[in-house]
Amino acid sequence: MAETGCVYLVGAGCGAADLITLRGLRLLQTCEAVVYDDLIDPALLAQVPLTAERYCAGKRAGRHSMPQPEINELLIRLGQGGKQVVRLKGGDPFVFGRGGEEFLALRQAGVPCRVVPGISSAIAVPGAAGIPVTHRNTARSFHVITGHTAAGPDGLPEDFDALARLNGTLVFLMGLGALETIAARLMAAGKPDETPAAVISGGNAPHPAAVRGTLHDIAARTRAAGVEAPAVILVGATAALELADPPAGPLAGQRVGLVGTISFTDRLAGKLAAAGAEPRLCVAARTEALPVSLDWAALADGAPRWLVLTSANGAERLFGLLRENRVDLRRLAGCKFAAIGPATADALAAQGIQADLRPGTATGEELGRLLIATVPAGQPILLLRAENSTPLLREMLRGAGYPVEERPLYRTVYQPLAPARAGEALVFGSAAGVRAYCEAFGAPQAGVRCVCIGPVTAGELARHTAAPFATAPDISAAGILACLENL
Repeated sequence: MAETGCVYLVGAGCGAADLITLRGLRLLQTCEAVVYDDLIDPALLAQVPLTAERYCAGKRAGRHSMPQPEINELLIRLGQGGKQVVRLKGGDPFVFGRGGEEFLALRQAGVPCRVVPGISSAIAVPGAAGIPVTHRNTARSFHVITGHTAAGPDGLPEDFDALARLNGTLVFLMGLGALETIAARLMAAGKPDETPAAVISGGNAPHPAAVRGTLHDIAARTRAAGVEAPAVILVGATAALELADPPAGPLAGQRVGLVGTISFTDRLAGKLAAAGAEPRLCVAARTEALPVSLDWAALADGAPRWLVLTSANGAERLFGLLRENRVDLRRLAGCKFAAIGPATADALAAQGIQADLRPGTATGEELGRLLIATVPAGQPILLLRAENSTPLLREMLRGAGYPVEERPLYRTVYQPLAPARAGEALVFGSAAGVRAYCEAFGAPQAGVRCVCIGPVTAGELARHTAAPFATAPDISAAGILACLENL
């Protein structure tokens, strides 16, 4: 009989992936199964091991993909099967997240359960929009209320008389469909018509929006703005405050979808955020180390040879292997290093090696030309790169008469997360990423502005769509940013 596992109720925070707690992130990175809600940042799901089971239990107004009793049963089955399970919930598990019901069901079934709190949308969504739920001399309390319950005749709580008398901030969750009724009932209970009110759709909502007004006109303003669920409703004096600077930078307010390896998307996401953009992961690519058989004694025999690296991941993997095999770097004095581009050269530099050769354009073809023009005839060349790399570089060098060996150091596994939406930009970091995206979601939909990192990636995208797209002038993060600024 399998040993009983453990279920962790993890609050993902509200919105961007980096709002999760460190403990929650570590559990995600080591779990054997994840059961996740709707609107979870795809970048969090990219942290889940590829071998882990995944179950979408997302709920959104008007669409229930899995009833709560089925979620409870799934968590119990996974826990009883001996798995370490993350139940990933938006916001905080115990703030209208039905985490308490799941905890009690697991306890009754004898499955251990632990809670990892998260930042509730009741606080985070208003805060991100510049509305504090408390403010000195303005609101000394806040009250979180469900905007959807089966208890009242109109689906709302019955105690609006008590709510209307409160001087703190009223925060309604899951109440967008009843906004007009909420406002009417508060005014009927004595809340002044001119009381400030706001409706905020933020976090990972498909269409972020912030509408401000009063109890008298907030419903009309929200309808006119076309706000869609999920949204947070705020009533009280602090709803008139705006304690947030507007987005700044050349890409302010631009949503940018990313397709590429974690190292690529992480580097680019930081630069995008600094430029005012809002990056999100569409397809994540992970590298898996492959077993490699290399003749370390031959590499260290002092004879001249070239080690050719075509990615930063390959450079990091190579030096990891050198450490694992206890190879003294001083014994590689006869080796020269070629890097395909600046990112690979930087990865080499981080290991204390300056690339001896790097083409002006980061493509395999340009690297091959430069090697043929530089490397003396007969010197051996060792290609160290990803599994299933394009054969062009190898064939060019062999055609020029060089003795070429090739060793795949790693493979790249692509994980589709979410397609880009109309109005967003979409950045492709490789030709393989283009293929992975289009196989999962089809060609980018109309209204998505695409940017390719270089000509090889652009050539692949052109095979999938006739729509115009841009190619970065330089194969670098700076080149992509410059391209996005000119879209």
